[in-house]
Amino acid sequence: MKEQVLPQTQQPARRGKTERPLTGRAGRIMGRTVMWLFLLITAILTLFPLLMTLSGSLKTGAEMMTGGSLLPAKLQFVNYAEAWKQANFARYTWNSAFVSIMVTAGTLLVAAMAAYVVDRRNFPGKSLYVTTQASMMFISVGAIVMRPQFDLMVALNLNTTLWGVILILISAHSSTFFMLLGFFKAIPRELDEAAMVDGSGFARTFFRIILPLLTPGLGVAGLFAFRHAWNEYILPLVFTMTNPHLQTLTVGLANLRYGSSAAMQIHLMMAGACLSILPMLLAYIVANKSFIQVTAGSVKG
Repeated sequence: MKEQVLPQTQQPARRGKTERPLTGRAGRIMGRTVMWLFLLITAILTLFPLLMTLSGSLKTGAEMMTGGSLLPAKLQFVNYAEAWKQANFARYTWNSAFVSIMVTAGTLLVAAMAAYVVDRRNFPGKSLYVTTQASMMFISVGAIVMRPQFDLMVALNLNTTLWGVILILISAHSSTFFMLLGFFKAIPRELDEAAMVDGSGFARTFFRIILPLLTPGLGVAGLFAFRHAWNEYILPLVFTMTNPHLQTLTVGLANLRYGSSAAMQIHLMMAGACLSILPMLLAYIVANKSFIQVTAGSVKG
């Protein structure tokens, strides 16, 4: 029996070696190289200002003015003691800590209650309230509202205390509101229903059952609120112009720019800036576990 020969057009095509895309080992190496290069550039851009501040805090005033080498010729640790003395750090640090702690506690309480009600209840004007909160995140009114806010605090007789600054900063809680709203959506509503069946009221359910489950979210939101209050400059400056003893650390640091002889003291400002960073580093260390624990839908039934 003769073997049937297929026409050339009907013969199966030979499978040759096709060029594979760069998805093998070389592709993985290139991807990792690009990733690490991006992370390295980001780290340099982030750490370079801090390193410049640290280096400047250890220089003399003459070295800062002449702009010589990056590193100081001799470490001037005396700058920290001088900055602490001239800027009245003990008093200003206490004022900043008081404002930051009160703002953080007030912001978390107000934003958490508002987010819980918005997520669990329907009420007239709910959409308008959420839209207003969202608009406050993207529309920066800045100094436009400074005068009305100050006039309001004058009417409440709070313009001569730090409570005026605290109340205004607490009112700017839109970002914290939406952050906590996302966490509330991850908590099952069955917990509320089970608590109410057992006779728990709305407020007791919130404080005794729901709020403890929100601990990671509160830690992250509290860190951002603390940072915002600690770094605030304009409001404390306006409210403490006539009360220097109420100035916060950010306002007090600005007073280090010029000395008694009108000479610039940038080296002392940088030393003071390094000292003012320490409380924020402590806050990040305390809230570090909250960043690790934050996972969507981590509530176990």
